[in-house]
Amino acid sequence: MPPTPRMRMPFAPQLDLPPVYSAVALREVGDAFAHAKEIAAEAGAGTLVYVGRFDLAEFAVVLEPDEPLRTARRAFYAGMVALADALLFHAPPERMITIDWPDTIRIAGGLVGGGQFAWPARAREDEPPAWLVFGAMIRMVSLAEGEPGLRPLTTALEDEGFDDTAATRLVESFARHLMVATDAWQEQGFKAVEREYLQRLAPEKGLRREIDETGDLIARRVGKAEVEKRKLVPALKAPAWLDPETRGPRL
Repeated sequence: MPPTPRMRMPFAPQLDLPPVYSAVALREVGDAFAHAKEIAAEAGAGTLVYVGRFDLAEFAVVLEPDEPLRTARRAFYAGMVALADALLFHAPPERMITIDWPDTIRIAGGLVGGGQFAWPARAREDEPPAWLVFGAMIRMVSLAEGEPGLRPLTTALEDEGFDDTAATRLVESFARHLMVATDAWQEQGFKAVEREYLQRLAPEKGLRREIDETGDLIARRVGKAEVEKRKLVPALKAPAWLDPETRGPRL
């Protein structure tokens, strides 16, 4: 079964969240993902940490799974589906939003951010972990010098026509879409989340993909016996979209 939030009332008035969440606001210099990991054991499920910035939507949510870590990591995919759905909710018509497996979000081909994931360092694979944390960053405004056209592989929501979308509104949308993804998992099994996630991967003709019970991606080409397996855990340890120096989405 998927991780579910505990009932906790929100206490940060800046966000309009469903009552299963409680918000923790950080100043602009804060790190939502790091802070969520620090307080996860005490704060508990449904705690949503966010940073008050105008150029980035930066946030992280604490989850508490009731299944072993080896399968509970699939909650990462529920977070990515919720993130993509939140962007689609605010996107101008016909904007293409895709995912590079496993963690990178692109809009019209340009990298805009992505998701990251953590669990306790000493958690056992065959036992439910005390907590999981899904974190995300989405570039709202590009602060890089030069015209956007000079950076064809990256983008920002402002450059893609998300004119009326504030970072707080995107966080609120994510929280609601995560509830939808979690409910679908509970009612229909993980296949419901898997289907939504795989639909958001960039299509590749003749390639069939699925996610196994540990979260690894299995790819098969039509007419060929070979099977490609991409392991989730090593990929999560080094998010492809994250610049290790700036600690923000790559430029």
